[in-house]
Amino acid sequence: MLIDGKTGTWELVIGLEVHAQVTSKAKLFSGADTVFGAEPNTQVSFVDAAFPGMLPVINRFCVEQAVKTGLGLGAEINLVSIFDRKNYFYADLPAGYQISQYTRPVVGKGTLVLDMPDGQSRTVGITRLHLEQDAGKSLHDQHPTKTYVDLNRSGVALMEIVSEPDLRSPEEAGAYLKKLRAILRYLGTCDGNMEEGSMRCDANVSVRKQGSKELGTRCEIKNVNSVRFVMQAIEYEANRQVELIEEGGTVQQETRLFDSGKGVTRSMRSKEHAHDYRYFPDPDLLPLVLDEKWVAGLKAALPELPDTKRERFIKDFKLSPYDASVLVAEKEQAEYFEAVAQGRKDPKLAANWVMSELFAVLNRQNLDIARSPVKATALAGLLDLIENNTISGRIAKDVFAEMVESGKDAAAIVEQKGLKQVTDTGAIEKAVDDVIAANADKVEQIKAGKVQLIGWFVGQVMKGTGGKANPGMVNEILKKKLGI
Repeated sequence: MLIDGKTGTWELVIGLEVHAQVTSKAKLFSGADTVFGAEPNTQVSFVDAAFPGMLPVINRFCVEQAVKTGLGLGAEINLVSIFDRKNYFYADLPAGYQISQYTRPVVGKGTLVLDMPDGQSRTVGITRLHLEQDAGKSLHDQHPTKTYVDLNRSGVALMEIVSEPDLRSPEEAGAYLKKLRAILRYLGTCDGNMEEGSMRCDANVSVRKQGSKELGTRCEIKNVNSVRFVMQAIEYEANRQVELIEEGGTVQQETRLFDSGKGVTRSMRSKEHAHDYRYFPDPDLLPLVLDEKWVAGLKAALPELPDTKRERFIKDFKLSPYDASVLVAEKEQAEYFEAVAQGRKDPKLAANWVMSELFAVLNRQNLDIARSPVKATALAGLLDLIENNTISGRIAKDVFAEMVESGKDAAAIVEQKGLKQVTDTGAIEKAVDDVIAANADKVEQIKAGKVQLIGWFVGQVMKGTGGKANPGMVNEILKKKLGI
């Protein structure tokens, strides 16, 4: 994204820090539950509350989830990593420090490939992935003069995934978040539910004159909880910085919050540097040492990830890169499509029905594909009826609407309503003859060279047969009788 200012053209530079909650039934250093929506302070162990003498014990499964995520991002896995204490004081951090990783994280550099709407690909660098525990939550809206603290999230395992400053537009940032979320969901290491706080994003935004290699002063927009809001926040912040610089001001390195109601960012506090947190190795936790064979075993067991699945869909099902990208964006919809397309003469027919008819119903009813009113086997049955010429594509749309409403099988609806396609040549010829006899003027126009009227004749025959005539046969018979 380039911004045309009063003094020239400006380039936007973005880096994202994503906090992804590890899918785990227990916290990073305690056995307390992690169920979303529990009553305040009901999922808190003595470790989470920082009672004196309580020692953290690492959750092996959380480490496994972090390593799987690193492998899924094609990143370096550090066989030795260290947990540090990040010191700051706030009411929802009982110990006065957060156990995190700083100098030696569990996952190093990796990459993420973005598939942009224009068909181009962009590779974004991953700087690191480190494990850390979440803080509690301060509730400022429960009392007019008091702040309440809920420690249910205290100690919940997070993966902080930090990108290089390789993103150049709000659209690229949105594509990055969607792709990262898809990978996490495919791996089963984070559910990616931003509305529940299990995936949050901090956006580092700066601007510089086009062509400059020097990075500008960045501002960090904290804890944005939707892809749309991240994109809005970045666009606003970039324009704010350009306007500020061009009016003679200076961008201050600071932390800002995004007000989604007003669509603006506002200052929260001056941006801390690493030394402000006084990081030091946690004396209660030994270095985390991973076995190379164990890591290799996790890599061998990784599921098929979006990029690989996309290439397979293009190759095996002859889909366009765009269609394949849309279908693999969510693991469940990729599995749904594949169940419908498997063994089909024309897999593109399955892609069209999933992406048009099915997605339209899901959007209208605000459902995800796991709760689709038409299961994959049922849609496959409907497409079977189209491919074996039992019903036409037009009739199929009516049948599909009935399937959505009633939950009935396509074959049962077709049988019950007498919707089988007419393929009897004699019956279709009679319908064609009737239309030709009733429209002598249009027949003369076709004979005079206005051959595009054939489509009108097909429509009239289909109308006369209640949409049951085989369109291909209608077209063929019409052309023969009209001498086209």
